[in-house]
Amino acid sequence: MHPSTIATGLAFISAVTAHLHPEPQTHINYTVVPGVFLQDDPSTNASAFDFIASNFGLINRTYPTDSSCPDRKHATQWQRLAHYISSLNSQCRSNERYALLFLGRHGEGYHNAAESYYGTPAWNCFYSELDGNSTVTWADAHLTAPGITQAQTVNKFWSHLLKDEKTTPPESFYTSPLWRCLQTIQLTFTDLNLPKKNPFIPIVKEFFREGISAHTCDRRSTKSQIRAGFPSYRFENGFQEHDPYWMALRAETPTDQDIRSKKVLDDVFESDDSTYISVTAHSGEIASLLRVLGHREFRLATGAALPVLVKATTLKGDEPPTATQPYATVTTCATPPTIKASSCNDCSCCK
Repeated sequence: MHPSTIATGLAFISAVTAHLHPEPQTHINYTVVPGVFLQDDPSTNASAFDFIASNFGLINRTYPTDSSCPDRKHATQWQRLAHYISSLNSQCRSNERYALLFLGRHGEGYHNAAESYYGTPAWNCFYSELDGNSTVTWADAHLTAPGITQAQTVNKFWSHLLKDEKTTPPESFYTSPLWRCLQTIQLTFTDLNLPKKNPFIPIVKEFFREGISAHTCDRRSTKSQIRAGFPSYRFENGFQEHDPYWMALRAETPTDQDIRSKKVLDDVFESDDSTYISVTAHSGEIASLLRVLGHREFRLATGAALPVLVKATTLKGDEPPTATQPYATVTTCATPPTIKASSCNDCSCCK
């Protein structure tokens, strides 16, 4: 019998078998491992929290695995945590996995500065729909000088963590496709003493972007422009040339943002077996990721970051049902409102 005939027959049998006995559906459930970082403690004040001064919020505590930690008498808190995480992964069930996520917000962008300058009502209801003013552009906003400094400060912090605290660095790096994040992750992790097996090569993922609003700062640049600005970055499969999601005077709902945040987390956990993962994103997107992970609300200032120790469990059965919603129509003002009270966010203050 000809080999091609055999191959065709085997393929047919495989297809029939798959139809009669389809692979069972599974989904991933995420939970936060408590008691490791101060940020998941309800008593921690997020607005006053200094993640750099607090050693990234790592709680000074013992772990059940300390007795087997190599060189335990001299091991740092981070080294003992790494041993603890390694032990969790070696002893957990086959459908379980532990990973440490480093979630970083971009440094200050020109859109942040513009909102501070004009006030939130005028920003939300008028200026944010423009590409910029006569001085600056905030469409797909770049970092301001203070924003660059914020990212450089985090770079110095990482240098300290790696050298003095012996912190395990990220093995994988992911970023939102918006320019302020592309800049921030570059400034944060460039020139660090990273292992050669895990070089700094960020992957650009569409769904780590900010909540999609009518604001032009949420409209990304083209793939060609991103590639020209950051030639060493990689794109996820299927990343399109033009932004397929942003629409003028339309906005996704928070429910839909959480659905896509779950999808992008699932994609990372299904395709990447790294234990230490860095994600550079936005205030609203990180808030969405925290909701998906089951973490308490913890708002980040520009340039800030927080670690989250996550347990991911793959369960049999379909994902709990979710219903996507159409984009909402955004109301704007014909002229900028003069009121500056941040409570006016629905453009009811238009004059």
